[in-house]
Amino acid sequence: MTHTRNTAASPAAESPRRDSPSPTDLAALDARSERALTEAMTVRRLPDRRYVVETDGGTYVVALDAGDCTCPDHAIRGARCKHLRRVAMAVTAGTVPAPGERVGACAVCGRETFVPVDAAGSYLCDRHAFEPGDAVADRETGKRLVVTAVTTDRADAYRTDEGRLVAAYDANEAYGAHEPVVEAVYAESLRPDRLPSDVDSYAFPASRLTARGN
Repeated sequence: MTHTRNTAASPAAESPRRDSPSPTDLAALDARSERALTEAMTVRRLPDRRYVVETDGGTYVVALDAGDCTCPDHAIRGARCKHLRRVAMAVTAGTVPAPGERVGACAVCGRETFVPVDAAGSYLCDRHAFEPGDAVADRETGKRLVVTAVTTDRADAYRTDEGRLVAAYDANEAYGAHEPVVEAVYAESLRPDRLPSDVDSYAFPASRLTARGN
């Protein structure tokens, strides 16, 4: 069994992926929004938080957080051009990182995911992420647990209250030492008059836990 430590866990990172926009009634859009949605454009993120938008008519640089674009429509007319709108749509759809994000990799499957630009530690993609309150099961014992916190600390860096690294426990040998640690309480320890904060919490490498029903 992997014991918890007494120090508070790091806050779980917000999931960087977002739902794609639903199909929009083009008649309800203004002309620039319609062009932003329908014209062929390629959006790429630059290292300095800006974006390159490639179109048949030219290539432009968009600073989304500043609301700027190098195209004539914005530079001359001051309009919120189709390029700015297209970048905003791409960020909302989760196809490019937001200005404060960068591309990272899920510690469990290696899938591309977006993380805070200055983030350290270990992260999970939407498929493998947990949220506090999730009901999960321990792959080793089959016991039911409830997630209390998701950290960005790696299993080979997180120490329990015994002073041992989570990755050093024998029961965790089959799971990645680079994975973020998830804290959880055993469901059997919960009672109507006992909150999760009132019972002992335990630390697990993320892939040792599975969502109930998986």
